[in-house]
Amino acid sequence: MKTPFSTLISAADLRALLDRGATPVVIVDTGFDLADVQAGARAWRDGHLPGSHYLHLDADLSAPKTGRNGRHPLPARADFARTLGRLGIMPATQVIALDRQGGMYAARLWWMLRWIGHAAVAVLDGGVAAWTEAGGALHRKPEGTPDGTPDSTSDDTRDPAHPARSLDAGPYPERAALAGAMDGDTLAARLGTVRLIDARAAERFRGDVEPLDAAAGHIPGALNRFFKLNLDAAGRFKAAADLRQEFLPLLGGQPANAVVHQCGSGVTACHNLLAMEHAGLAGSVLYPGSWSEWSADPGRPLAKG
Repeated sequence: MKTPFSTLISAADLRALLDRGATPVVIVDTGFDLADVQAGARAWRDGHLPGSHYLHLDADLSAPKTGRNGRHPLPARADFARTLGRLGIMPATQVIALDRQGGMYAARLWWMLRWIGHAAVAVLDGGVAAWTEAGGALHRKPEGTPDGTPDSTSDDTRDPAHPARSLDAGPYPERAALAGAMDGDTLAARLGTVRLIDARAAERFRGDVEPLDAAAGHIPGALNRFFKLNLDAAGRFKAAADLRQEFLPLLGGQPANAVVHQCGSGVTACHNLLAMEHAGLAGSVLYPGSWSEWSADPGRPLAKG
């Protein structure tokens, strides 16, 4: 068994890693629901991997919105470093990200950790369901447990009402980024010279519907790869070789580092980034503002169809 894990980890490998106890491991649940932003915290309370922490997409993995910076803008690196430090995450820590939504939110944390320079981060393939199917237990944190008090069934010290409080080891130390980002102005200047992949559902990409953002459609020249196509019928990531064959036509003969990923708000695009890394196609970058930022600027071009 290898460590560190840097793309995906199976439930069986996670159990073995925890049983060995030779590597510091921090497990982070990122489950979320755009229609009910407290659903992830409730689900974590009701049943979570022992010792795991919860991070909230809006509160912990995003910066405040201005109306022009997208629905889930990246936090400042220093703010994110403090969040990681409060979870006890340091450069030697193996981080496991998970959710109950096929990895769509866990992949955001995976990418952000790479963005801050942390290599030892992997997404639990299949999430909470895979863990329980492999015989793993879930613990519960009773509602109303005082902040900082362990729950009745594990050594958790976190409460979703204070989603960034735990073992404060100080901020994560500054390190060179392992994942790249491109801002909207740079992307606008480079349209036509990069391979832009949009992770949204086809009907949103075409502009048939737009339930969340300022306008319907897509960035001119973008190609569509719905992130859920990365999963098999069981909700696990497809084999690396299969993903490679599916992504190569989207590259059009260009190297992976010519690819820019986007979606609605810079979240599900990370799922495509993870799938490409898993497939051995490393080096693509994220447009964090994505369609929610792009479409909020009336001066930027839009396309439909």
